[in-house]
Amino acid sequence: MEQPSRLAGTVRPGGRTARVRAAVLDATQDILVEHGFHGLTMDQVAARAGVGKTTVYRRWGSTPRLVADLMKELANQSSPHADTGDVECDLLANAVSVWEAVTDGRLGATLQAVIAAATCDEEAADALRTFFARRIEEWATVVDLAVKRGELPEGTDGGELIRAISAPLYYRLVVTREPVTRWDAERSVSRTLAAARAGAFVP
Repeated sequence: MEQPSRLAGTVRPGGRTARVRAAVLDATQDILVEHGFHGLTMDQVAARAGVGKTTVYRRWGSTPRLVADLMKELANQSSPHADTGDVECDLLANAVSVWEAVTDGRLGATLQAVIAAATCDEEAADALRTFFARRIEEWATVVDLAVKRGELPEGTDGGELIRAISAPLYYRLVVTREPVTRWDAERSVSRTLAAARAGAFVP
């Protein structure tokens, strides 16, 4: 789930609409990182992006919609699932990508801001659910492939397995506010994989 530091790579040369969207989403992410969700305003975003306020209000309408569009773009830019032919290597790639994301100064701060907002704003919660649903669906493919290769029991729920790997990392990040290390990611994979091989993720 690694992300570039900026969204400009999504812009089509000569496409003004694309340039405006990239500038606005970049500004949205900047302000989220600096001030959090409740410090985000449409006027600030327009000023930071160098775009008219009317354009921002007309296209997005509210700060939760800005955040929803940002999360959609971040999901689009996330790395595709690994496919090494070995389930342990693939799941470790997933865990490391999550670890890199949550410890990244810009992306990690963005995720924390939106997670905090999701506790009290339903539109922010919807944006967060959509973001994670897309990432879980992408990486659940790794589990499906492992089942086909005979590495995991038939019927293993890929989505639940991927959630189980990420959950301890986000718990440390958001709930206990402890450092999240690569070792935490590796340990989560080894424990989850042991449970999966024993059939814990077969409904």
